[in-house]
Amino acid sequence: MARILVIDDDDLIRSTVQTILVADGHEPVLAVDGEDGIRQFRRQPFDLVLCDVFMPHKDGLGTVREIRQLSAGTPIISMTGSIPTTDGGRLDPDFLRMSGTLGATRTIAKPFRPRELLALVQECLGSAGESGTS
Repeated sequence: MARILVIDDDDLIRSTVQTILVADGHEPVLAVDGEDGIRQFRRQPFDLVLCDVFMPHKDGLGTVREIRQLSAGTPIISMTGSIPTTDGGRLDPDFLRMSGTLGATRTIAKPFRPRELLALVQECLGSAGESGTS
């Protein structure tokens, strides 16, 4: 079992990821935005962090950068979807690539399938040696 910090401002995404992680035997801790995530990360150790890119108060890029400064070894999975534009289209800038440059271990695009997320979680935990709080 791994303790996993899930940082996302979307209630549905947080609860969905929580359900997926609990069903796989993990212990998710939820944060509603980057500021909340940083506070929780400073309070207790985590084996892995899942972090959305677009959030109020502190976006995911800044959150990933700060968590990486606090802990060089904690794996971080950055996640985001495309952005709706005012004309009804979708903007797909490479924010996942940017989050990797800032310190994310891996990235995943929303929407994702539960098995895709779990495979990435296992890969990151395996590469970290599950040496955290497990």
